[in-house]
Amino acid sequence: MSRRGKHEPFHWLLAGLSWLGSLLGLGGVGYLGEWLALQGFDMAFLIASFGASAVLLYCAPSVPYSQPRNVLGGQIFSAFVGVTAYQAALPLPLWSTAVLAVTASIAVMQLTRTLHPPGGGTALAAVLSDEHIHAMGYWYVLSPVALGTLVMLAVALLVNNLPRSRRYPLTWF
Repeated sequence: MSRRGKHEPFHWLLAGLSWLGSLLGLGGVGYLGEWLALQGFDMAFLIASFGASAVLLYCAPSVPYSQPRNVLGGQIFSAFVGVTAYQAALPLPLWSTAVLAVTASIAVMQLTRTLHPPGGGTALAAVLSDEHIHAMGYWYVLSPVALGTLVMLAVALLVNNLPRSRRYPLTWF
């Protein structure tokens, strides 16, 4: 007898909405970054962990990790921890600072009940990214992380509530 779990049947509409949400969410963040660059603000805006957040927000909106508290809190706390780790641990090898940033961000997310797996990538990026990100210091927490996350959450609120079969968010805080 097979022990495989049951999978939901494939729905073209939900797949299309996931695609649309990802396109609009990541596209909105990218466009905002480009617009800000044209206004003279030289900052990175699309970070790798936003790709993982997009998968959760637009493909799995009902899981706890996709709820606004987790998404926003997890990203912001992790960015703060990552920047702090980089600034506080400069004499350490970069790899060990990166490990400390991710493990500390996991602990902070668990303590604050804001676990969002892409947050680990956000903390890692704060340590391993180029000097442009390092020069931002704690501004990295506000922009791109908080602002980009808010754009993606706004799109999730719109797209995930289009079909009657979905309700997003299930909880706010």
